[in-house]
Amino acid sequence: MRILAIGECMAEMAPTGAPSTYQMGFAGDTFNTAWYLAQLTPETPLSYFTAVGDDAISSRMLGAMRESGVNTQQVRIVPNSSVGLYLITLNNGERSFTYWRGQSAARLLAQDKQALAYAMMQSDLIYFSGITLAILNPEGRAALLDVARSARRAGKRIAFDPNLRPHLWDSPSEMTENIMQAAAVSDIALPSFEDEARWFSDKDPAATLQRYARAGAETIVVKNGAETVLYRTGGAEGSVHVPPLASVVDTTAAGDSFNAGILAGLATDTPLPDSIALACKLAGHVVQGKGALVPINQSLRDSCLQP
Repeated sequence: MRILAIGECMAEMAPTGAPSTYQMGFAGDTFNTAWYLAQLTPETPLSYFTAVGDDAISSRMLGAMRESGVNTQQVRIVPNSSVGLYLITLNNGERSFTYWRGQSAARLLAQDKQALAYAMMQSDLIYFSGITLAILNPEGRAALLDVARSARRAGKRIAFDPNLRPHLWDSPSEMTENIMQAAAVSDIALPSFEDEARWFSDKDPAATLQRYARAGAETIVVKNGAETVLYRTGGAEGSVHVPPLASVVDTTAAGDSFNAGILAGLATDTPLPDSIALACKLAGHVVQGKGALVPINQSLRDSCLQP
């Protein structure tokens, strides 16, 4: 199965522990998922579709992607541009984020609709998020959804994580409207109940599941932190218990890594409940480390069931 992830990868400046000293890395929601997927199933052809600039930091980002096992042939280079950046600040162990996205070339990723369509048609499974939509202008969002709709009609599978981030949108109504438009072109929806309850007024995870089913998604997995995961696939519904953790160090990329477990299961024809169990195990490992990209041990790799 050829997988294509679409979105924004950013330069990350994280504190090292020494006063006023930071270390640069690269992360972003759909890229985080691609990174974990590349570690779990390195034999799966995996590409990332975004846009970067033609400067030194963009080149360094592309090198980091390739080193992680993510194919960059579908990445667009935008002349005289660069990538977005965010800074992590720690205060008594709590992380806060400051973003600089205005110059990010990724905001133009859907500008070349033909290139986007070509990338999707070269793939079997396409994954994007609400953040992917949020960074685009209205024309870019329309182009992305139109190409995804055509790819789905052509037999491609579309996976979507709503990843609700209201600060990236002009209004909550603009966000919720666009999220449901994306859900309508998706085969697989991966919402998080806490966010959905706040912005869609879902009373419980079952309400979230049913709303995405009505939108047209055939497979829905409702994440709910440390609580039970609900799912629906092929008309059948069920739940998977989330194993308790003794400690949580950093929840960054918990949902992104969970999604990687689901996509890894799809890539290896693993039954959905087993894929969810793997996703829970991976997310549990990630939240006990620091940062968005936490190295995976061999036992987790061995958890990926082969067809």
